[in-house]
Amino acid sequence: MTTIERPVTGAGSTARPGRLLAAAQLAASLGDGAFLTCSVLYFTRVVGLTAGQVGLALTLGWAVGSVAGVPLGHLADRRGARGAGVLLSVATALAVGSFLVVGSAWTFAPAACCYATGQCGLTAVRPALLAAHAEPRQRTRIRAHLQSAGNAGLAIGAGLGGLALLAGTSGAYVAAFSLDAVTFLVSAVLLRLLPVVAPAPAARGKGSATAVLRDRPYVLVTLLNAILLLRMPLLSVAIPLWIVSRTAAPEWTVSALFVLNTVVVVLGQVRVATRVTGLHSASRLVRQSGVLLAASCGAFALSAAGSSAWVAVAVLVAGALLQVLGEMLQSAGTWEIGFGLAPASRQGQYQGFFGTGTSVARMAGPALLSTVVVQWGTPGWLLVGAVFVAAGWAMGPAVRWAGRRS
Repeated sequence: MTTIERPVTGAGSTARPGRLLAAAQLAASLGDGAFLTCSVLYFTRVVGLTAGQVGLALTLGWAVGSVAGVPLGHLADRRGARGAGVLLSVATALAVGSFLVVGSAWTFAPAACCYATGQCGLTAVRPALLAAHAEPRQRTRIRAHLQSAGNAGLAIGAGLGGLALLAGTSGAYVAAFSLDAVTFLVSAVLLRLLPVVAPAPAARGKGSATAVLRDRPYVLVTLLNAILLLRMPLLSVAIPLWIVSRTAAPEWTVSALFVLNTVVVVLGQVRVATRVTGLHSASRLVRQSGVLLAASCGAFALSAAGSSAWVAVAVLVAGALLQVLGEMLQSAGTWEIGFGLAPASRQGQYQGFFGTGTSVARMAGPALLSTVVVQWGTPGWLLVGAVFVAAGWAMGPAVRWAGRRS
């Protein structure tokens, strides 16, 4: 007997799928929080890899994942997003499990590629699932709920990973990795409970699997989004290095800023998302986000002035608040833009490409920002701020160009 797959439609039908997607996001993020907190130390202290080997393999992995995002998204369009999400969640769980048996750089690199490919595939499939189960006017709001759930999971997972670091034993690291693998399996079960999603009709014409690459306005929008997403390695890499090498602030300030960022996003992202009512308002939010991110860069630059630790902490907190406000505006605006400009029949493929902005920022950002900001100092901060303003402003014309392309 053949089951005909149909997407859920209607305003009242999104509540249960939304809850399932949020629960799946929470589960996967909880495991990721534990994994990300202690993974580097596990690979260097337990496996015996050098920091250079770990960095090179992870860079290679995210590069492979970025390339795989588009075809995996296209596969989700053609074969059904729910099944693709389940399979990619299981594959990611297996990839995390494989880290526990690697013993050299030669075995670690393929495992890193599998892990990053699974994560990038999920980056494409999750928005496609959301698009299938929610009306266009609801997508950004629901995506904000998913973001809040994800941040809450990361915070809880980071706390559990911190316990593994405190123990410092091989068994504690294995427990953290095992937790990540199990949570991805839980995520797979939750995604399996979603209503089935009908595969999109196959598009005619050669090259339909890579149609997004020929959509120049969407490529430009994705590039601008990648530039704005440099805020991620700015928070995770550049600012910690800046704090310990250029300011009088104590080292615990690094953790405090991470906690502040997480709490504000959990509490405020949904409220910010309600300001998005269409592409025009989304472009306006992105433009405002560029200004706020630039202002945060100015505050971070000022934190190096003077020798008072508490003054430095206060300025850094002010910069972090400006940064997280810019982050929430940028997230809400670009979610709407990424959804709104993608053809309904190619949401997976387009979201897979749009998601490469995250991978590009993760790959290029740490080395670029640590050089420009930490080594150049205030001029570097001002340059990064100017880039944020320019990218935020350019998003409006790019979105209007994309709106005229059909």
